[in-house]
Amino acid sequence: MKYIDEYRDPQIAYALVDRIARLVTKPRVLMEVCGGQTHTLMRYGIGDLLPKEVELVHGPGCPVCVTPLEILDQAVLIAGLPNVILTSYGDMLRVPGSQSDLFAARANGANVRIVYSPMDALKIARDNPRRQVVFFAVGFETTAPANAMAVWQAKREGLSNFSMLASHVLVPPAMRMILESPVSRVQGFIAPGHVCTIMGFREYEVLASEFHVPIVVGGFEPVDLLEAILLLVAQLEEGRSVVENQYSRYLDREGNRAAQHMLRDVFRVADRKWRGIGEIPNSGLELREEYAAHNAERVFGLTPLSVQEPRECISALVLQGLQKPVDCPAFGKRCTPMTPLGAPMVSSEGACAAWHQYKRYV
Repeated sequence: MKYIDEYRDPQIAYALVDRIARLVTKPRVLMEVCGGQTHTLMRYGIGDLLPKEVELVHGPGCPVCVTPLEILDQAVLIAGLPNVILTSYGDMLRVPGSQSDLFAARANGANVRIVYSPMDALKIARDNPRRQVVFFAVGFETTAPANAMAVWQAKREGLSNFSMLASHVLVPPAMRMILESPVSRVQGFIAPGHVCTIMGFREYEVLASEFHVPIVVGGFEPVDLLEAILLLVAQLEEGRSVVENQYSRYLDREGNRAAQHMLRDVFRVADRKWRGIGEIPNSGLELREEYAAHNAERVFGLTPLSVQEPRECISALVLQGLQKPVDCPAFGKRCTPMTPLGAPMVSSEGACAAWHQYKRYV
């Protein structure tokens, strides 16, 4: 099943749906990890096309969504300091912390700027030597290499006015957390193709073997995801649990070794709190001691914060595939994309935001 320019061809999609329907013999619960995959599945109604035996649930695959409240509060605090320029991608500006967001900080006079690359933030630092320039960096393994390169370049140039507030998270530890849960329903995973483009999929082989769960690295087009679902169902029906690569047109088992080398040079693995879930061991990246001069937490003497999520939010259950967004009593009422209570509604890639946009009344 190798398709070239036919990823949106409905005939191929329906043929794959038919093959899945003829293959599946019992209920199967599958989880896609990436928020981009979630939105493709919802936008094209793929869950409604599948046989009733195949249930899709959504994982914690939106890095904006899982950025903890504490880090957001720190970003707002830094932005409000004198002689500071805080830079970040546009989608982070509207994400609420416990009290405010970066849009409100900018409206109150903070120098908050949208950039399209961490290298843009470096240029701002070069152009403003008398100001501290902070890049607010979030994301999975996909965005981490470019952010690592920015820190590496800042050190090389001696840019003492550039620092990074980093909140990077790693996918495999989150999958492990879900699989270790005694109430987990997930029988197979669609792993994120963009992450594996950087990291390869060796780490997923460990999970597949240890937990006896099939994993398919999938792309983002409708046919990519349908093919990944077919491969997962086939493994489950045959009693196999290995990693397969549906996204082979872009990645291989080893991934991008140059990017991995940059990650290892600049970052080290650390425990990380995920918004809506809590702390997951060894699930994040933090700057190594050699780059402490560019670590915003060190530069500004930030102290750890502890902030509680809204009690009525069930985002932890949604992100672990235990409940659907519409099971939340606040969904579409007190919790909307404009007034989000929890992590999956915060970003346009979140599961609750996808349900609100495409299946609000289902």
